[in-house]
Amino acid sequence: MLVNMQLFAFLLLQEGAAVSFDLLSMWSQMGWLARAVVIVMFVMSAYSIGVMIDRLIAYNGARAQSRLFAPQVAGALREGKLDEAIKIADRYKKSHLAKVVVAGLQEFKAHQVSSEISGETIEASRRALERSEAIVHAELKRGVGTLATIGSSAPFVGLFGTVVGIINAFKGISTEKSTGLGAVAGGISEALVTTAIGLFVAIPAVWMFNYFSARLEAFDVEMGNSASELVDYFIKRSSKVGAGK
Repeated sequence: MLVNMQLFAFLLLQEGAAVSFDLLSMWSQMGWLARAVVIVMFVMSAYSIGVMIDRLIAYNGARAQSRLFAPQVAGALREGKLDEAIKIADRYKKSHLAKVVVAGLQEFKAHQVSSEISGETIEASRRALERSEAIVHAELKRGVGTLATIGSSAPFVGLFGTVVGIINAFKGISTEKSTGLGAVAGGISEALVTTAIGLFVAIPAVWMFNYFSARLEAFDVEMGNSASELVDYFIKRSSKVGAGK
């Protein structure tokens, strides 16, 4: 296939033909199958762009609010003000850390029916933190897997359009009873346009999938550290209560 394309390019240079890349004229010359391939890829591109914008807004909001939330809740916990810490967490709805921490604090407070803090209370809080981490991770990951699907499938959709274009080129040779560029120009333009669009859709999707995956890993580490520190806080609090008795 590549050899044929190189041959057509060589013939084009030899004949000195001028090729017009008017998109409207290309669209009018495409067959219905090639048009369907282009439409599918533009839908894939529009969806991936929507996911990119949505995740960028969500991740930037989570990072910005978490930076404000962390020092405030740490100060409240140092003073032993659980209710104040929960109120602080409720103010930062976009923060991934706040969503995890508030789940642990609410579970801890719900089980603390007396001044005594049992191991069961701490274990229940740990499980609540783990559940919250899983839920927040799923929320942050929403749509990211689709980028991987689009990035891996778009080149093959474009390749399908390429095959269709090559088939139409050979049909043009058969119909025109000629091997000149006029007989194959339409089919070759279909092949090249669909290939280019497939790469145009796939490359940004793959780049952004890798970028979002790296940020997700960072968020997971931050949530894990916060959950671990909160469990340590509960253990220290229980030790102080036990020592006070």
